[in-house]
Amino acid sequence: MPLVLDAIDRRILAALQQDGRIQNVELAKQVGLSPSPCLRRVRLLEEAGIISGYVALLDAAKVGMGFTVFARVWLTGQDEDTTNRFVDAVRQFPQVLECYLMAGDCDFLLRIAVADLDAYRQFQVDHLNRIKGVQSVKTEIPMQKIKQSWRLPM
Repeated sequence: MPLVLDAIDRRILAALQQDGRIQNVELAKQVGLSPSPCLRRVRLLEEAGIISGYVALLDAAKVGMGFTVFARVWLTGQDEDTTNRFVDAVRQFPQVLECYLMAGDCDFLLRIAVADLDAYRQFQVDHLNRIKGVQSVKTEIPMQKIKQSWRLPM
């Protein structure tokens, strides 16, 4: 049975999305609980898979991966073998940050981070285009990042 979120759970989730390193005492104060019940709720949210993990968000440009592209991929077929082969291959590439199976024009949409345009072209030639079953790849290059967030509205 899925965990039903109440107002306090939602405040906990909002606070943790804002600062995943917040100390439990401070979190408890923010959401109006004492530390022990607050920690118990956080653990229940983790056990239920609502909180799936904690990460450090990096500045891609400062670690040499500041060039983002979106690649639309068409496969030669949408049969299970072709699709699974593509998915298995893409999971091996750390440059692919996100991969979505699409309904509509293309079969997959990828968000890829690399150092620059030359690095992307090399990645496409050496990796994407060599996956058996890839028919074509169309690349979209964003000109400006307007908004990027991982916070869900609570």
